[in-house]
Amino acid sequence: MGKYFGTDGIRGKAFIKLNETLAFRVGQGLAKAFDLSEVVIGHDTRQSSPMIAYMVASGALSMGLNVRFYGVCSTPMLAYYAKENSMIGIMVTASHNPYTDNGIKVFNKGYKTNSDEEKLIEEVIDHPTTIMNDFGTFKLADDFLELYEKLYDAFPDFKSTIKIAYDSANGGNYEIAKSIFEKYTRSAIQIGNKPDGLNINVDCGSTHMDHIQDYIIENNFDLGISFDGDGDRLLVCDKETIYEGDEIIYVIAKFLRQNLLLKDHHIVLTKMSNPGLLKALKDDDITYSLTDVGDKYVTKELHENNYSIGGENSGHIIINQILHTGDGLLAAIYLLYVLDSYKKTLKELLNYEKYPYQLYNLKDVDKTILDLAETKVFLKKMKHKLGDDALLLVRPSGTEPLIRITVSHQNQHVVDNTINEIVQFMKQRRS
Repeated sequence: MGKYFGTDGIRGKAFIKLNETLAFRVGQGLAKAFDLSEVVIGHDTRQSSPMIAYMVASGALSMGLNVRFYGVCSTPMLAYYAKENSMIGIMVTASHNPYTDNGIKVFNKGYKTNSDEEKLIEEVIDHPTTIMNDFGTFKLADDFLELYEKLYDAFPDFKSTIKIAYDSANGGNYEIAKSIFEKYTRSAIQIGNKPDGLNINVDCGSTHMDHIQDYIIENNFDLGISFDGDGDRLLVCDKETIYEGDEIIYVIAKFLRQNLLLKDHHIVLTKMSNPGLLKALKDDDITYSLTDVGDKYVTKELHENNYSIGGENSGHIIINQILHTGDGLLAAIYLLYVLDSYKKTLKELLNYEKYPYQLYNLKDVDKTILDLAETKVFLKKMKHKLGDDALLLVRPSGTEPLIRITVSHQNQHVVDNTINEIVQFMKQRRS
């Protein structure tokens, strides 16, 4: 984590931390960080997003970079355009955060920046240049939409007959989602499609699944699909159940395996995955990698080994054989294609035992407790006690003074007792 860059770009309160000056200097820093002459810029629907996007453009132009500007789009659309055109990419968004926040995601030819590139941009933010190069050119990216839509040529012609409602969170994919769903469904209704600059993620989208679930119950739909504010994630529900990212990956992976499209019979998940699902994967002869939590770790594992699919339980899903980055809309259409091919419901395809799963946040604790030798020995014993088909993950929060304890086991009583034992151990060392 740098001075300005966090785990997913720059994030902060709009017009306060993330103001016109910071945005302008980020634009200037692009010229120092990358040996590229062009940058494409897009943004979500937040009130502050146009200001930030145009100020990044101004900074880039002042350093002689040529800017292609699109406007409202999803993060995967922006990343794909940058990759296909070998350009710098700038996406102005704070994803699932409220409208009062905003952020700047920076891409190098479609891939998120590394720490060295981010340090170079931060140097310019702190020590801005007053020397202006020949001014760059500014034009609209008029081929932006056409390029993205070609991704869907990977699907054969099909029209899902499932009654679907989908929620765009009043965010970045609300326009493209309508276009794509109309192409691949017979009965789909869009909600969360009236952005006003202030209502992105407000009681809607993938962070408020009760909204879409209530809607499909009240209107007798079969399936609900919800995206986050910048469109790179999705979650799904029916009238009884909310399905998380790992479960969607599981269904798609089984389809790929059956059709000989799953490279090495292998997928990529994170260490937070439910042990019941992992057991089901073993039973289906599908192997897996478990990375640290964070889409950058999943992405690295996928791309280094050219695996077909991977993602996070939060709904960030990468179908690597089609697109190099997570895209909620693409994953949604692939899921509908799978359901159409099987002629089965999502519930029928998820016929494995999902283990009890619990996350406990231990607050107001010195996170260095986890570095103590006795703590490491204790946690190792607890993990051994749980057995192989179980999950124990104890990690410090990156943003808060707390330790996150995650436990999953076939027996709920074991889950409860394990968390209690760990909490008592930590509290005794705290005092």
